[in-house]
Order: sequence, then C-alpha cells, then structure tokens
Amino acid sequence: MERRKIEQIHPVLCWRIRQEVMYPQEELSFVAIEGDEEAIHHGYFLNNELLGVLSWFIDGEEAQFRKFAVKEKVQGQGIGTEMLQYGLAEMRTLGIRKVWCNARLEKRAFYERFGLSCTDQQFVRHGISYVIMELKT
Repeated sequence: MERRKIEQIHPVLCWRIRQEVMYPQEELSFVAIEGDEEAIHHGYFLNNELLGVLSWFIDGEEAQFRKFAVKEKVQGQGIGTEMLQYGLAEMRTLGIRKVWCNARLEKRAFYERFGLSCTDQQFVRHGISYVIMELKT
C-alpha cells in the first residue's frame, strides 16, 4: 500500500532535488538560496522517498513560492498539483493575502489552473523566459 504525505522539511533536504531537477550541471551549493533558513519548505514523500519540494518565502501578508521541483521519474503523476494545493491552503491559514511566483513561460498554464494570473512583468534568466504570476487569496 502506497503511503503519500506532504510535510514541512528542513531546507537542506530540498537542495538535492533542486539540483537534480533544476540545475543538474551545478554544484549542490548553487541551489541554496538566500532566505532558505527562514522559509517554509514542503516535501512530498511516497513510501518515505522524497520526490518533490516546494519552498515558500513569506513577507508580511505576501508569499513567494520558489524552487518548485518534482523528480523527473514521477512528473506528470499529480505530485506537483498536490503540493501546490497543499501549500496554497497552508498559506491561506497563515493569513497570506497574495501569493506569487516567477513562472517559466512554458509552465504558465499549469499555474493558471490554480487561479494564478500573469502580470505584465517578464524577464529572462540563464536563458529561460519567465513571467511573474500572482494570486490574491
């Protein structure tokens, strides 16, 4: 029987998945970001194996989610959807009024499914095009 759970984890546990999924060519230290120690990090576990991570950086009544990564072998199985739904619900319980992210342009339809809207702010970083998306809760 499969055991699935999402729980808060220490930031160090996020780094290996961030590296594997987002920056495989970089050193592990590259994926540690400023504010990790104060952020809320969620991990998705299936039978005690960490398969996905999502980090929330809170500033007052606003939260940015960053470094959302699911292992490639389980992408497309709903893990990202479960994680984002869980995180958005938790942000609401914390009184967060606005959630936002820097979404890769090709992923914006995924975030729109959760009510996030594109802003007019776009940029390119490391050759990847992003749009800032937000949700007022």
